[in-house]
Amino acid sequence: MQFFLDNWMLIAVALSAGGMLLWPALSGGGPGALTADGAVQLINREKAVVIDVCETAEYANGHVVGAKNIPLGQLETRLTTVVKNKATPLIMVCYSGARSNRAVSIAKKLGFEKALSLSGGINAWRAANLPVEKA
Repeated sequence: MQFFLDNWMLIAVALSAGGMLLWPALSGGGPGALTADGAVQLINREKAVVIDVCETAEYANGHVVGAKNIPLGQLETRLTTVVKNKATPLIMVCYSGARSNRAVSIAKKLGFEKALSLSGGINAWRAANLPVEKA
């Protein structure tokens, strides 16, 4: 016990450093997340379908070229009609990456095992200087 009392500052630094290392995994960079470059490779190599789960107004302001818009609230009912083949890789995109993580879990529940989220959303796509179109 005396050791912890004498070295409380070192223990606090070690815990905060560990927290900083875990933060990316907890905030959207975890399993099922994809970088913008990884998304481009998946689109080019495996013909992945990009699904934008933003609301219609957000989608109209700018989206990944060729993305299909299905708002998150309608995803469960419309996804199987838009993408027929459940073996097709899906890239879920939203404005910042938060809604697309939820969309991945909905898609996997529907049987789309190759569903991934674009980490950072359309913001990360734009930061990578990749093409965006407006509706």
